[in-house]
Amino acid sequence: MNLKRHGLIAGIALTATLALAACGSDNNEPTAPATNGAGSGAPAGGGITCASGSLTAQGSTAQANAMAEWVKAYQTKCSDAKINYQGTASGAGITAFQGGTADFAGSDSALKDGDEATKANARCGSGNSAINLPMVTGPIAIAYNLDGVKDLQLKPDTIAKIFSGAIKTWDDAAIKADNPSATLPSTPILAVHRGDSSGTTDNFTNYLTSVAPTSWTFGHDKVWKAPGGQGEQKSDGVSAAIKRSAGAIGYVELSFAKTNSLSIAKVQNGAGEYTALTGESAGKTIEGAKITGTGDDLKMTIDYKTTTAGAYPIVLVTYEIVCGKGNDAAKLALLKGFLGYTVSTDGQATLDKLGYAPLPETVRTKVDAAIKNLA
Repeated sequence: MNLKRHGLIAGIALTATLALAACGSDNNEPTAPATNGAGSGAPAGGGITCASGSLTAQGSTAQANAMAEWVKAYQTKCSDAKINYQGTASGAGITAFQGGTADFAGSDSALKDGDEATKANARCGSGNSAINLPMVTGPIAIAYNLDGVKDLQLKPDTIAKIFSGAIKTWDDAAIKADNPSATLPSTPILAVHRGDSSGTTDNFTNYLTSVAPTSWTFGHDKVWKAPGGQGEQKSDGVSAAIKRSAGAIGYVELSFAKTNSLSIAKVQNGAGEYTALTGESAGKTIEGAKITGTGDDLKMTIDYKTTTAGAYPIVLVTYEIVCGKGNDAAKLALLKGFLGYTVSTDGQATLDKLGYAPLPETVRTKVDAAIKNLA
């Protein structure tokens, strides 16, 4: 089913005062108005239905900035709720969910068929299944640190060769061909990748597998498979390594690239255009995504070869992984209340200033309905 985007942001505006660290910062104020002291079950307004109790969750660092904002807003409105989300990476979040130590997990890729999904389903109890709920659209930036070089542009094959180690210096002929008017130094390239199990890596390597199969022969996985380069922990670790290392390049969510004031390359899409990363250009790729899950499982497939004019092709969707049925009855009201807020129009509206893009309305309403069906 093709997804139609309604009112997706025309651009992404960030300010330093609103940028959040990967695991949250107590110095950032929530979007929601000041607390009204609403307790359990009280309608708090602003898209929030309050419930009491506590939730523990972990996973994707790509959505950590968004989750920190949502948690602050919900807890400010709902005095009897406590929600603890830790950005431990997608793989760790899924493992915690499977083991029953997380009430839901954030993952930048949907549960994989086979052992990963089987273990998640088992955690939900006999006859029940875990479902994938898309929540955050996170464009992946190709960020770099190269003095004197602005407006870098790269073809997919060039990106694949850089991260596979086939291209080793910035004045390589392939990079020159992509940037004929640039003066490129002979500086060695330091390709930075995620060193932990990461849904961002899974999406980025899936992109490379799709668009440059000859030059990228390592498949796609949450764990980095290519030799060489430098591995860093979590999205903030990758961003920090790029910022401090001359000649570095890496893949990281736009929110982290903006927070660290990193230069971002234009990427050639399937139409042959070198496209800058903006909310609008990322949204054009999400327009062509398809829901491939069934029922309340809303797993999506992204067309990395999009030929839509002006589309930026490297995007991911972060999912909240949760039991469709079989949730802890004592936590169910809070689980539905909090996730219901994150997918509400008010909750999604907080994303643009943090470096994300809201879900298309046709997807948002499906996620909202699936959350209401949780049991």
